Amino acid sequence: MLKLVALGFGQRALPSALSLGRSAIQQPTLCVSRTAYQQTFTRGIRDASNRGSFTRRVVNVRQVEEVQQSLKRKIGPMEVGQLAVCGGAVLGLGSLCYYGLGLANEPGAIDRAAVWPQYVRHRIRDTYMYFGASVAVAAGSAMAVFRSPAGHKFFAFCQRRPILSTVGIIAAMIGTGQAMMAVPYSPGLGTKQMLWLLNCGILGLVVAPVGALGGAIALRAAWYTAGIVGGLSTVAACAPSDQFLKWAGPLGIGLGGVLVASIGSMFVPATTTLGLSLYSISLYGGLLLFSAFLLYDTQKIIRKAETHPVSHNPYSGWSVAPFDPINASHHIVMDALNIFIRMAQILAMGGNRRK
Repeated sequence: MLKLVALGFGQRALPSALSLGRSAIQQPTLCVSRTAYQQTFTRGIRDASNRGSFTRRVVNVRQVEEVQQSLKRKIGPMEVGQLAVCGGAVLGLGSLCYYGLGLANEPGAIDRAAVWPQYVRHRIRDTYMYFGASVAVAAGSAMAVFRSPAGHKFFAFCQRRPILSTVGIIAAMIGTGQAMMAVPYSPGLGTKQMLWLLNCGILGLVVAPVGALGGAIALRAAWYTAGIVGGLSTVAACAPSDQFLKWAGPLGIGLGGVLVASIGSMFVPATTTLGLSLYSISLYGGLLLFSAFLLYDTQKIIRKAETHPVSHNPYSGWSVAPFDPINASHHIVMDALNIFIRMAQILAMGGNRRK
């Protein structure tokens, strides 16, 4: 449920990312030319070589220190967040190489896949089929809303009533999501599948404002999100089965912190140090948090697919509720959408500039 709330407040930050841009959010930099220092130093060397003597031009030490100090860039909250994301990316690539090469002491899910029963394979297959279908339905819903006149009227209403619209969207996501997860699963097209489609449509409504950032940014954010989801899912599959399942407590605490920062960034101006820090936690901290949630939820899906009892046991005569791939896929859908929205915000602030 808290993931839905974080997604709703992350959606509210999209207009801010579009209007502020990179220059208004990041700390100002000091751009001082080194030409004067270079000319002085080069002229001294050239004069000494022309005279053919060991005469040295004395360089002003104070001038050198002033140039060095002016070239130092002040590290602010946004830069700290960027460094944290870079560190997380390096750690993720290292984990992919470590677990992918089989250097761990314990076998992972990919090692046990060869001896899985057929029903475990079907459960994981159905879960990721619903995951792909959820993403496709949400993307189609977002495009339909963004291109329709009614969608633009809804966006205008959201700008006039930001708090009311945010609360309404979050309530709609939570209501449809809880109703969907409460209905028992049965194969085919039934009540649960209809509620699933309705929930995906509302998620598309939440993602629709990304279109205002531009099609190129949305497409690049989608590709980056696909790379992150694919890479982290591979890490979770290659790692030992309980490696990331121990993160439930820290992830819950982190989710609460990101949620508080997201709410606070709506009321504290981004021009202040506190507002900039809250925005950095919501943006970069949220990106790291939901990437970690993806590791946790992936291993949780595998564990549940392996341990969930068979629906009907002919030897004991009892039956249990069947494995629910819709509920299992809902968690990684929320992780992917939260990552996508934050990637779009980063690119909108200038993260796509070539330097």
